[in-house]
Amino acid sequence: MYSDQANSGLQGGRKCQSGNLILVGMMGSGKTTIGRTLAKYLGKTFVDSDEEIQHRTGVTIPHIFDVEGEAGFRLRETAAIRELVVRDNMVLATGGGAILAEQNRTMLSENGIVVYLKTNVHDLWQRTRHDRNRPLLQTADPRTKLAELFDQRDPLYQQAADVVVQSGKQSVQALMLHLVDEIDAFRKNNGR
Repeated sequence: MYSDQANSGLQGGRKCQSGNLILVGMMGSGKTTIGRTLAKYLGKTFVDSDEEIQHRTGVTIPHIFDVEGEAGFRLRETAAIRELVVRDNMVLATGGGAILAEQNRTMLSENGIVVYLKTNVHDLWQRTRHDRNRPLLQTADPRTKLAELFDQRDPLYQQAADVVVQSGKQSVQALMLHLVDEIDAFRKNNGR
């Protein structure tokens, strides 16, 4: 589904000219899985911002949260995004909380077509419930935490998105092909 909300990034032309596709959405929405498949299909480079942070620091995301807290991790995330968005022709999978900072939303919107992989809380829970590498879900009631995060973040994903696609039960291949069609429609609607 095409979204009018992020057209502010169209001025300057880099949004479409860069060839970048930027995936946003909740943890467990499929950004990394779909991103890898999409990049391979389109002949683009795939980058995962969380993997980039881990590579730069030499430690896991949970370790960064333990040592620096969420605030410290978010600073690292913004620095990584700032350096990544200047690249061209890539599919960038962002961390679930990357859209919390307004400067991140702006950088993402100005430097590529932003795609929100929207997934309902039940499916997110099914996909993440056994994953110990999700620091924000290491609570007594992770399902409730997921619902709270979704309620907080969904409006921000919607605001940042040029394209919104439901990431449900369909196969990775089917979702990726649907996404390609939606991105093409966005480009046509914006004269690029």
